Amino acid sequence: MGNLCGKQSKDGFDGPGRTLGSAPAPATKASVPVTANAGSTQKRTVGGPPRTLGESNSGSDPRSAAAAAAEARANKNSTGDLQKKLDAQKKLTPTKQLQAAAKENLAYRDADANTKASQHH
Repeated sequence: MGNLCGKQSKDGFDGPGRTLGSAPAPATKASVPVTANAGSTQKRTVGGPPRTLGESNSGSDPRSAAAAAAEARANKNSTGDLQKKLDAQKKLTPTKQLQAAAKENLAYRDADANTKASQHH
């Protein structure tokens, strides 16, 4: 069964055929970019000085390149609410962090106690 609203597809074998040796002639000329012409005035350079196997482009080892990238990410000044909160949290000492967590837990317990009192449990 076919598609009710679709068009009938044309079968590739419906038209007149051709014999075995009658394929169309292949293209004789390929397209060539303008800059590749022999008379082009634009000078093209390929590569550069030869490198030995395993040599990097920057001239430094991958470990120092990764360290430099991490340093750049750490020193990047990003703005936003979350970044400001994170910066404030990083400035807290461990004692201050524990005090803030205790204050937050106390607030949760007070809220739970108020909820139970309002529900008359």
